[in-house]
Amino acid sequence: MQDSQIILGIDPGTLVMGYGLICVNKSNVSLIEMGVLHLSKHKDHAERLQLIFKKMESLIVLHKPVAVAIEAPFFGKNVQSMLKLGRAQGVAIAAAMMHDLHAVEYAPRKIKQSITGRGNATKEQVLKMLQHTLNIVEDVRFLDATDAVAVALCHHYQHRTALIKKETTPKSKPKSSNSWASFIAENPGRIK
Repeated sequence: MQDSQIILGIDPGTLVMGYGLICVNKSNVSLIEMGVLHLSKHKDHAERLQLIFKKMESLIVLHKPVAVAIEAPFFGKNVQSMLKLGRAQGVAIAAAMMHDLHAVEYAPRKIKQSITGRGNATKEQVLKMLQHTLNIVEDVRFLDATDAVAVALCHHYQHRTALIKKETTPKSKPKSSNSWASFIAENPGRIK
């Protein structure tokens, strides 16, 4: 296993797509790049989806992430907006799959909980925690970019927690059949 791993986080959108890349090296996490892809000037929805795919491709080829984390859409009242957002998310997932990367989805509440400890935190609170955690000092004008960084960091936290649980969970004995022969074989000192 390599020492450092790059995680690409995506905040999908059809008007603005946020992206963020973090590098995890053992216990150190640092920001590589974050930004937004502006799509609102393109009126054709299919063209927007193509631009999302191309941006994903370029980020994956340039940075070679080991994982892609995507914010799952939350349920809104506007069905058309939800459909468009779902398409944008699907295109991002397809781009990851084209490079044999598994894209993992995280609900907005899960992301906020991972970053701030509160599932109902505001975008500004998430930004403040990211600035503290990753030493972000640059002027952040688009919260879509920091949302994407939060998704990547959430993935790191979830993956790290899963590894810790796996390492600390005692291995259980394999279940055997309920026969007397297996009982005697597994418990020789109990039979006299």
